[in-house]
Amino acid sequence: MASKFAIRTFGCQMNEHDSERLAGLLLASGMEPTEDLEEVDVLVFNTCCIRENADNRLYGELGRLKELADRRPGLKIAVGGCLAQKDRHLIRERAPHVDVVFGTHNLANAPLLLARSEREGPITEILDAPDPDEPPAHLAAPLRELPYAAWITIQTGCDNSCAFCIVPSVRGREVSRPMEAIVAEVEALARRGVLEVILLGQNVNSYGRDLTRRAPLFAQLLRAVGEVEGIDRVRFTSPHPKDLRPETMAAMAETPAVCEQLHLPLQSGSDRVLAAMRRGYSARRYLERLSAVRRAVPDLAVSTDIIVGFPGETDEDFERTLDVAAEAQFDSAYTFIFSPRPGTRAAERREDFVPEEVVAERFKRLRVVVERSALAKHEARIGRVERVLVEGPSRRNPAVLAARTRQGKIAHFAPGDPARPPAPGALLDVMITGAAPHHLRAEATGLVTPPRHRSRIPVAIR
Repeated sequence: MASKFAIRTFGCQMNEHDSERLAGLLLASGMEPTEDLEEVDVLVFNTCCIRENADNRLYGELGRLKELADRRPGLKIAVGGCLAQKDRHLIRERAPHVDVVFGTHNLANAPLLLARSEREGPITEILDAPDPDEPPAHLAAPLRELPYAAWITIQTGCDNSCAFCIVPSVRGREVSRPMEAIVAEVEALARRGVLEVILLGQNVNSYGRDLTRRAPLFAQLLRAVGEVEGIDRVRFTSPHPKDLRPETMAAMAETPAVCEQLHLPLQSGSDRVLAAMRRGYSARRYLERLSAVRRAVPDLAVSTDIIVGFPGETDEDFERTLDVAAEAQFDSAYTFIFSPRPGTRAAERREDFVPEEVVAERFKRLRVVVERSALAKHEARIGRVERVLVEGPSRRNPAVLAARTRQGKIAHFAPGDPARPPAPGALLDVMITGAAPHHLRAEATGLVTPPRHRSRIPVAIR
């Protein structure tokens, strides 16, 4: 009987896609996936370390697993990803029952490390840079969660030096995949019925700069991926405002498959705080680029990231953030309380940390501004017919279907025939009938394009 594995993922879309790659590697090694912890033989945690709560969640999970590990001595527990890269030796010190610790640069070696631990005992193997003699993880055939949509890694690492961000130290410098390999992967996915691809990178706007030493190639990549037959939707995340170029805006506007959606992190509306964050733009420059891309791409939905309580943030700084958020009229925003990360410049400014009660009050005020503009944007869509991609039953109400518009907005609607609801991956026209800050309400109009996908076949990229 084959050994069984389960993967628990913390963090961003990059981590989610890394977990798909890891699942493909374990599947190729002869294991089978399971969600039942009572029958699992290998349990892998793929971790994030962007914020402190991700650290706490992992160590809490590992602590709760101690009883299971004692009861089942044959169970193998592995921890990989960004937190493993950061806490390489601390993990086994805090959780001695962990068998394997691996980092962001040797994910592809995880099955071999697990096999070695059977013979040698606990192993910690962290690389500070990719090994040129080892195959990169993106060559692994992923076990994709969704048959109709796929994440595509176009770039790993980051060359920016934001004062709050630990990503460059755990992911390394920017490394772009060749454009030909990315397009080949998209073509292979399209042949298997994938309709939507999401291009992933820490700063997609700088894609290709390490390959050519000339202007970034992201605009060319968008056009090339958008031309692949069978691909209906192209999304990407995340760009950096300082690198959002006119040619990228033109590619977004002129490539029909590229969705009218942009995630453009603001982080703060205060020029003083932006300079301390080392973001490379002012609030006015951000708003100018936002206006330019909105002019280029009609009906563009824009989301953002905003940090509250960066060290030294004053009441005046925060008021400026509220002003910019109100002027920007975001469709949605991911708002975060500042989390000091070891080794970053911001973490060293402890004397400037903002009191927790002040940060909590500011956070609530920011949410009011963000949700006000989100609701207004959604209400403006009432009465429109929109083409949505069906994702399946709503998590909160299984009797209602959830689907996503080209703008990335979730629409909830009742299937016309509950006995024969549209399948996940179907393209459907719906009428928008209501709005809330975080979703739309809709009614199906009856026009359904059946999904073209066949099965969850791992896609091998050479």
